[in-house]
Amino acid sequence: MEPILSKDQISELLVAIKSGQVSTDLKGEGDSIDSANVKAVNLFQLSSGGESQQRIPNFDIILDDFAQNFSITLTNLLQRNFSVTRTGIESMEFQEYMASQKDAGAIGVLSLDPLKNGALMIVNGQLCFSLIEIMLGASTEMSPLQPDRKPTTIELNVLKSTMVKACQDIDKSLEQIISLQSSVLKVESNPRLVSIAEPDAEVLVGNFEVKVGELSGKFDMVFPVATLDPVREMLRDLLTVKTVKQSGWFDILVREMEQMTTTIIAQSGTVTMPVHKVMKLKKGDVINLNYDPNSPLKILVEENHKFFAIPGTVSGKKAIHLTGVYDQGEQP
Repeated sequence: MEPILSKDQISELLVAIKSGQVSTDLKGEGDSIDSANVKAVNLFQLSSGGESQQRIPNFDIILDDFAQNFSITLTNLLQRNFSVTRTGIESMEFQEYMASQKDAGAIGVLSLDPLKNGALMIVNGQLCFSLIEIMLGASTEMSPLQPDRKPTTIELNVLKSTMVKACQDIDKSLEQIISLQSSVLKVESNPRLVSIAEPDAEVLVGNFEVKVGELSGKFDMVFPVATLDPVREMLRDLLTVKTVKQSGWFDILVREMEQMTTTIIAQSGTVTMPVHKVMKLKKGDVINLNYDPNSPLKILVEENHKFFAIPGTVSGKKAIHLTGVYDQGEQP
């Protein structure tokens, strides 16, 4: 029995027709339908490629933010100028991906509490040994090292500290949608000893390239789709959230402004005088103010009229009692 297309697969077919992957044109007006100029397309494979990224929207923004944070972290941690760039994002089955990791040097199993399933950080052999050498004091001008062996347990423990820092950067990148407490559960060198999902489970893989001096290498961040499903809607609204929050700066500025000091003046009256009279003022002179003692005082905040008040005393000290808020055009 032929498989029946799902709603999502039908949607993929329409997208493929619109993009030109599936042609609907005939060779000629006289040709039959059997001779239509089309090419074979596996709709089940077609739908699997982009389906996860459609269900987990804007996740590339999170990965780009992580790359920027992690480059700063490595630079500060190792006192070298690191550059981390996301080179791609792809969707595949977990078993298929792990089978392709022949060059894996170190595999960190990450917990993304409270999210389930966790994630993987897979560092290729070249980057693995280069980072270890740099952490032990080697120059970045040396030739890339890639011994024909797996890292030892001691070397994996040395590399674990960078993965712990990567967990902190993952938390920072996702903090605008969820509060995580990520950690490194273990670091392995054998892909067969690592499992965070069912073999046929779908995973999103973020590919990254690291450069420092003459050295470079690659690592992947692997997230099961089941791990990200609980935050799918929050990721969908990510751009709206960032617009409202202004990436956190809006709240920071408001909080800092609330701590600023300001000048408040209780003004009883004002007088206008020419400069030459002001220059002749001396001790004992009397200046008449255009002020009615029975009318309320004007309360100025940074020279702007904001309130009305009446004078008085409290515990023997002069004080004012606010009686109203100034409304432009309002008479006291």
